[in-house]
Amino acid sequence: MSSVIKYLFIFCIVLTTVCSNAQIKLSEKSEVSLLTMGPGITLNDSFGHSAFRIYDVEQNIDIIFDYGRYNFNKDGFYLNFIKGKLDYEIDWSYYRSYIEYYKNQGRSIHEQTLNLSLIEKQDLLNKLQENIKPANKNYLYDFFYNNCSTKIKDDLFYITKNNISFPEDDNINLLTFRELIRSHVPENSWGGFGIDLALGSVIDINATIEEHTFLPIYLQKILDGSKLKLSSKKLVKKSIILSANKKKQKSIFLITPLFILGLFSILIIITTYNDWKLNKRKLYIDCLIFFATGTIGILILFLWFLTDHRATAFNYNFLWAFAFNILFIPTVLRPKLKKKFISYLKFLIILIFLAILHWITGVQSFNYCLIPIFIAIAIRYSFLIYFSKKNNF
Repeated sequence: MSSVIKYLFIFCIVLTTVCSNAQIKLSEKSEVSLLTMGPGITLNDSFGHSAFRIYDVEQNIDIIFDYGRYNFNKDGFYLNFIKGKLDYEIDWSYYRSYIEYYKNQGRSIHEQTLNLSLIEKQDLLNKLQENIKPANKNYLYDFFYNNCSTKIKDDLFYITKNNISFPEDDNINLLTFRELIRSHVPENSWGGFGIDLALGSVIDINATIEEHTFLPIYLQKILDGSKLKLSSKKLVKKSIILSANKKKQKSIFLITPLFILGLFSILIIITTYNDWKLNKRKLYIDCLIFFATGTIGILILFLWFLTDHRATAFNYNFLWAFAFNILFIPTVLRPKLKKKFISYLKFLIILIFLAILHWITGVQSFNYCLIPIFIAIAIRYSFLIYFSKKNNF
């Protein structure tokens, strides 16, 4: 009896494998559409999501394929994410359960039915079926160039043999990559502040129309205005809203970066003023400044030079968050400062003004929450120069 069960179990596994790899033939009534899910309330959901829906009433098919899935619990997930070597994957779901999941999150869902031929629909399904095989489902993630939205755009170009014409540049208000991010994540949020701190000047250039498609909402908008080159027909033949719900996370100003950093900056300025009046120097505040700026500077340089992230290169935040500050913590803990260190302080002030110059000239846009920090540390560095000259020489 046990041997019979064993053979039945093996037969079921083989049958399941064959069925999962079997080619589904779509009918003339089949439809392919793009689903665009609005932003969620967590940072990783802030940019929305995109998915293909393949629906065929004759074949009783209604399934979703989407890229951009990941597993937080996978070994080395966070380390690979930091290093820019993280694999994401494609998978499929049943339409009904998939839509309910996003509706329960209170997220908007927009559907665009695409004007594709039966051959193109079949080619897309075949490609997606091939992609979800275990050997093919993983891909190296890139936030700007290889994510859930750009993969869908690439698939559409592939199955139409590049027969898609995007709207002209004149019809689209082109934004920089950083502006596109900020359209979803406000500057005065810890997510927005962290992104501005980590990403370099390479994202402060205007993105092309095609590059705008790394954000699902822009892929949706651009496809709405796109045409098929050979027929001049619109790529999107029908658009409907499946869910208009939108949940917005309430922002509490007292825990925002601007408030916290502003408070820290006021503390530095008040302490500096008291030190100036009493002709004293509180060592702990200098230690805190040099530790914070040095640590942030090390992180910036690590992301720039020691990871595969392209967007973290040429990050001029290192001008104010100078990594070498970490080496001077023992120096600032001494009651008397050496002449060489005074020259270093003058150098740090110059770097802050260079950062502001990069901001004004458009080389890199800094987060406005840094303004109080720029002012406070420049005042503190200036005081240290004044104090040392008055008391030590």
